[in-house]
Amino acid sequence: MNAPSDASCNQPGPSPAVVPLRQAVSNLPAYVPGGRPAGDGVAKLSSNEMPFPVQEQVLAALTQAAAGASRYPEMTASTLAEAIAQRHGLTPGQVVVGNGSVALIQHLLHTLCQEGDQVVLPWRSFEAYPICVAVAGAQAVKVPLTARHRHDVPAMLAAVTPSTRVVMACSPNNPTGPAVSGGELRALLEGVPREVVVMLDEAYLDFVTDPAVEDGLDHLEAHPNLVVCRTFSKAHALAGMRVGYLLCEPGLAAAVRSVSTPFGVSLPAQAAALAALAPESLAETARRVRAVVAERARVVAGAREAGWPVPDAQGNFFWLPVGERAVELAAGFQEAGLLVRPFAGEGVRVSIGTPAENERVLTLLRRLPHPTSRPVSRETGTYGSRDRYACG
Repeated sequence: MNAPSDASCNQPGPSPAVVPLRQAVSNLPAYVPGGRPAGDGVAKLSSNEMPFPVQEQVLAALTQAAAGASRYPEMTASTLAEAIAQRHGLTPGQVVVGNGSVALIQHLLHTLCQEGDQVVLPWRSFEAYPICVAVAGAQAVKVPLTARHRHDVPAMLAAVTPSTRVVMACSPNNPTGPAVSGGELRALLEGVPREVVVMLDEAYLDFVTDPAVEDGLDHLEAHPNLVVCRTFSKAHALAGMRVGYLLCEPGLAAAVRSVSTPFGVSLPAQAAALAALAPESLAETARRVRAVVAERARVVAGAREAGWPVPDAQGNFFWLPVGERAVELAAGFQEAGLLVRPFAGEGVRVSIGTPAENERVLTLLRRLPHPTSRPVSRETGTYGSRDRYACG
């Protein structure tokens, strides 16, 4: 018997019990995770996971910790919070550890929002954002990206009203790829009222090579309304452990901690994250990130040479903005044994995999029909401004 896919478990359907639900919950869209491989030779390039196994010393730490699973872990993962604070030059009181960054974003919104409040966010961006906003009882105000698939900061600032409690930014933006530049971040921070929180999701910051991008932590001291969100799921290759953290001013951190699930991060997960912060682990993570970045450059250049309008890619993935062809294109990938992530009506996100998997992606892109017969720029991913699928 085949196991149900993650997606099938998230599809809305009739409740087995006749009970009243919150209207916001009844209207929630289902989060669609990346597909699961079925059969040998299928490459999973749909969830932006690292194409490397868990490091040996990290695996040893979590295995040893699992032997003590009859006991509760630290309630707020305080030892891990101290290690994170030391790594980033902060105090432990500025760190909130949680069961993945999505859970922490949810806790942050529960801390700040109530019925009638608004949250301004870029769109298309991370699919969980509007779901988290709705669960918190607030209204998502989606601001379209620019033609280059970047945050439209002036439009985001114009969308702020007296009802706005949070402005979200995703850098690099998932799924489109560009990161928020230092100038854009400063404009955002200086343009919102001090009582409005700016939540900067830096899940993919480790992969950024654009020199114009600045670390959000450099702005924490000057902007106490800034919250930076990080994760161990991406560069650290611990997606299955579910560990993330928020970095912000101590008062807000304490408030978020107060609404977080007690003992929310398991004992093995805390041990794995701690081991991932050891010097030898960080050195290996940096080596792996460099390898992914090199492969990203190779694949993006190859895709552009084949005629695909790939925008700036700063994460461990790239974006194919094919509009209504998204589902059809993803099906073509699947027929070739490559699982990718379609966003119906918008585009397809492809994770960077192993060199062999990436070569399969390039082989397919060279064979499939693309939006133009002309090569696009290796540097910008653009054709001419008149082209329907141009990125700029």
